[in-house]
Amino acid sequence: MTLTRRHILRIGEGLVLAGLAQPHHPLADEPVEIRMQGNADGSHVWFDPVGLLIQPGRTIRWINLDPGNSHTATAYHPQNFEHPRRIPESARPWNSDYLLPNESFSVTLDVEGIYDFFCVPHEHAGMVGRIIVGHPVSPPADDANASGIPEAARLAFPSVEEIMNRGIVRRM
Repeated sequence: MTLTRRHILRIGEGLVLAGLAQPHHPLADEPVEIRMQGNADGSHVWFDPVGLLIQPGRTIRWINLDPGNSHTATAYHPQNFEHPRRIPESARPWNSDYLLPNESFSVTLDVEGIYDFFCVPHEHAGMVGRIIVGHPVSPPADDANASGIPEAARLAFPSVEEIMNRGIVRRM
């Protein structure tokens, strides 16, 4: 059989389509990205994804893609504005400080467990997220240490079960 230009193009097209159909799994050394976003008038802000399941040792990078707001990625921990601890006992808390549009912040999570985080200026608006590292053995963070967290934030966390089942939870 002689390969014509048309055959070669069809083979190439098939390879491209097959590659697009495969889910993208970031390499272990690539940071997992969480975008900080908001609508144009600033009336709604969010993290995307809001829930994430990763393996220990992965790096998370928050990037502010909201052109109209500054945001933070801040762990729920007493060192951060006296918030309740909602990260594993032996994990180190983090606070990105204010990120302007297109700025980013990264942290590597090594300790298995549930990590809840928030945006300092927008926690009251429900701008929170949850990362599950590995297979946590402790009770879900939403069952403990919920006092002092605004209702909009408490209601915005995806459930541990949803994250464990889906791997990634997106909400806007």
